[in-house]
Amino acid sequence: MNEHQLDLAKEMEKEKRDELSRMKKQSQSVPSYKTKKQKMISDEVILEVDNLHVQFSTFGGSVHAVRGVSFNLRKGETLAIVGESGCGKSVTSNAIMGLIPQPPGRISEGRVMFKNQELTRMTKKQMRKVQGVDISMIFQDPMTALNPTLTIGEQLTEGVRTHTNASKSEAKEKALDMLRLVGIPNPQERLKQYPHQFSGGMRQRIVIAMALICEPELLIADEPTTALDVTIQAQILELFEEIQQKTGVSIVLITHDLGVVAKIADRIAVMYAGKIIELGTKREIFYTPQHPYTQGLLKSVPRLDLLEEELQPIEGTPPDLFSPPTGCPFTARCPFAMEVCEHIHPTTTVKSSSHQVDCWLQDERAQAFRNELKV
Repeated sequence: MNEHQLDLAKEMEKEKRDELSRMKKQSQSVPSYKTKKQKMISDEVILEVDNLHVQFSTFGGSVHAVRGVSFNLRKGETLAIVGESGCGKSVTSNAIMGLIPQPPGRISEGRVMFKNQELTRMTKKQMRKVQGVDISMIFQDPMTALNPTLTIGEQLTEGVRTHTNASKSEAKEKALDMLRLVGIPNPQERLKQYPHQFSGGMRQRIVIAMALICEPELLIADEPTTALDVTIQAQILELFEEIQQKTGVSIVLITHDLGVVAKIADRIAVMYAGKIIELGTKREIFYTPQHPYTQGLLKSVPRLDLLEEELQPIEGTPPDLFSPPTGCPFTARCPFAMEVCEHIHPTTTVKSSSHQVDCWLQDERAQAFRNELKV
């Protein structure tokens, strides 16, 4: 081990000790009975996605990746979009950010409204004024999101100097403030270092700092904790909550981890085969799920309070989106499927002011038939 590597190892060891000391002080200073600070969610809708369709042209035909997605997001709110890999979560977030490569991709129908601005009609030049300033994105792998040839300081200050009239010294001070906000120790020295000199959790914190440095109103986090161990995951989720309380930023969280969703989300949108099939508050989705797919997702997650109950996987595979089904996309895997499910897509059933589901089982006609059978 050379002298540089030895110094780096000592520095990382010191950071671990500092982090443990900080966490110990926090646990000692906060009584166990103290409740978490209630975050403020306003009635102002800052993002509205209406009937969004995204297609990709290939040699084999068109892939209908997103098929009629609609939702809205209020200021200060966290909306989690969950579902299996390939269901259209990341494509939806990329469409909001204007990152769909054209060609082969295109938004064939629908619109995305951000604070009375229609993003889907903007040119690339107009979108650059929104990207990173009003709307920022945290990508899935921090190592690929960071440039290995530039220092962290150069990458943090680039966005500030590009989108604002800040001087070099002002941009550096802003970068230092952001590193402190996301919990990076010794920020003065860290600005001079390269991505490979940071641990995975530290790199994720830096990516979060880069996304927040221009003070966006909307943050899209695409699988931000996937590559991290559970301890670092918990720290990153606590960081999200802390930043949201301090800045009031709205968050769209893309994930398949229901544990992450339970920790941070206010509302949950369940996606399947390019569609949102159920939308509700965290309590409604976890305690009263209405769609068989949502119920299947919850049953496939290990639970500590049900030690003797076996996990129940969802049998089968998602449908081919080259030729999506005309009826409910979950029909082939659904244990409760009816003939109507195969031919006609279910209409949206409103269960409450915050809870809606696309399932024929929840249709009022099916409910009336059930009541007749009971009589």
